[in-house]
Amino acid sequence: MSEKSKFSGCPATGIGSMPGGDAREAAKTVTGSFADGQGMPYLAELPARGPGADMIGRSVGLLVEMYGHVEPSGWRISDRPGRDTRRARSWLGEDLDALEEFTQGYEGLLKVQAVGPWTLAAALELRGGEAMLADAGACRDLAGSLAEGLRAHLAEVRRRMPGATVVLQLDEPSLTAVLLGRVRSASGYRTYRAVDRQVVESALRDVLAAAGEDGTTLVHSCAPEMPVALLRRAGADGISLDFSLLTEREEEAIGEAVEGGTQLFLGVVPSTDAASEGLSDPGGSVMGVRTLWRRLGLNPGTLAESVTVTPSCGLAGASPAYARTALAHSARAARSLADNPE
Repeated sequence: MSEKSKFSGCPATGIGSMPGGDAREAAKTVTGSFADGQGMPYLAELPARGPGADMIGRSVGLLVEMYGHVEPSGWRISDRPGRDTRRARSWLGEDLDALEEFTQGYEGLLKVQAVGPWTLAAALELRGGEAMLADAGACRDLAGSLAEGLRAHLAEVRRRMPGATVVLQLDEPSLTAVLLGRVRSASGYRTYRAVDRQVVESALRDVLAAAGEDGTTLVHSCAPEMPVALLRRAGADGISLDFSLLTEREEEAIGEAVEGGTQLFLGVVPSTDAASEGLSDPGGSVMGVRTLWRRLGLNPGTLAESVTVTPSCGLAGASPAYARTALAHSARAARSLADNPE
């Protein structure tokens, strides 16, 4: 690789969401699962608590001079902060308190997640009920508000956990749909026009820059057709995806990303109990990653430093016991990759 990865010492991590509603239990799990250099702990999200704890609501709570409230159809922009925005901020404060408790003296990478500007624009409604995606000016305002809010949020996390190197993850599951004009309108009878790739890239670059000049960033999506090259151009240091959704079409871009020093966060561990067969074999979980490396002609010796092992997506739909198992298995699978890359 052309340069040392910013994610050195990050063999495994989770995506973000966890089951249940107990912030302390979630913080204990994500810090305990990755203790002693086994991976990167993160600020857990607990959507089971309800509106404001969901991924869209949490990010609405981060916005500056832009507010939201819950309608039957989802989150909608408001003129002023109401009960739903206040609840979102309260949940976030509770989660930060819990993480701070379990990271006393911690030194290392620590991840926080927020919904990216395009998934947020596809999910948030304007006052008339259409998505913000329909209004280019509203999308620009949203990206600016999110970037400003993230700068403040990251500063707060760094203040609370002064020994940590804070990593910003943007969740963009709707990104491909935005680029390809697949996001459905409020009526469901039509789709919004595809957004120009340069506009998408520019907004992502601005929001990722909220991490600071020396900040470390990644973009996550559980959706197929990840626009790897675009995300690299936008400045993402890492790209997080569901490994099972990779197709041959993306392989060239993946190979170029690895050679360019981009970290791959590969979701190889099932994210729900129902798909949990095979967790007794950590080596088997990363067999496909080794195969991909051979197919791309990449040096097996770079596997451990180029790949971070994760569950395939968030763990909100899992049982608490399985969530703990999935994170521990991710760490074991990462060790297998390092010990036996070929």
